[in-house]
Amino acid sequence: MSEHALPNQGPGRPKDPAKRQAILEAAKSLFLRHGYEGSSMDAIAREAGVSKLTVYSHFTDKDTLFCAAVEAKCEEQLPQLFTEPSAAEPIDAHLVAIGRAFHALISSEESLAMHRLMFTLAKPNPQLVQLFYAAGPQRILDKMERVMHQADQAGTLRITNPQAAAEHFCSLLKGGHNFRQLIGCATCQGNEEAERHVREVVGLFIRAYSV
Repeated sequence: MSEHALPNQGPGRPKDPAKRQAILEAAKSLFLRHGYEGSSMDAIAREAGVSKLTVYSHFTDKDTLFCAAVEAKCEEQLPQLFTEPSAAEPIDAHLVAIGRAFHALISSEESLAMHRLMFTLAKPNPQLVQLFYAAGPQRILDKMERVMHQADQAGTLRITNPQAAAEHFCSLLKGGHNFRQLIGCATCQGNEEAERHVREVVGLFIRAYSV
């Protein structure tokens, strides 16, 4: 059976959410440990404790599973972006909560390993890198853009270009330390240092876009 094709099958029984979650967890683990090419659908099925046919019944091909694993990781780490914010929450508190989660995500060993993997695949497999970008970084930026637009509509910030503001915010949170981590010149910041960095970024951002 091809790694990238869905086998012919009828409608079958309703899909089991627990099995889908097990497949996603297995995919996240194997893609990070062995890379995209080194992680077969057979291996993912074994890791998840399901049949290969079950994997294909939930995810039509390997690319779809890879994107779903990236999307799931982002939603797990950044629930503040993928749920509606409370109208009563002050904008600075909301941005601090998002900033903490985003900073923790980009600083995690899983995220660093995945980005390093994408760097190595930039030339030999640009289509896969594009899939990763669309499923992960681009979705986060799109959600962040929505937050900026909502803040402007509510009058808590003055943001004429929400897309640019979203990119500014994420770039400030990454700072120079994230790049040093990516190339192995630094380790993860401690809790106090990370908290101070996030609050400094939010303070700077609020001042730049204050009404």
